[in-house]
Amino acid sequence: MFRITCQQASRLLSQQMEQPLPWTQRVRLRLHLLACTACTRVASQFAAMRLAMQAWRNRD
Repeated sequence: MFRITCQQASRLLSQQMEQPLPWTQRVRLRLHLLACTACTRVASQFAAMRLAMQAWRNRD
């Protein structure tokens, strides 16, 4: 019920960059990230990209 695949986790990571996820989706994603080092790395990469894009936008 709460388990999601890496593909679903990747999709949720991407979606949460655009808008807040419903609490059920956040819980499912967090549980997956606790068990999956690959998806945790992807989440870190997404966060780094987001910070880089914000810095680029605010470069003036």
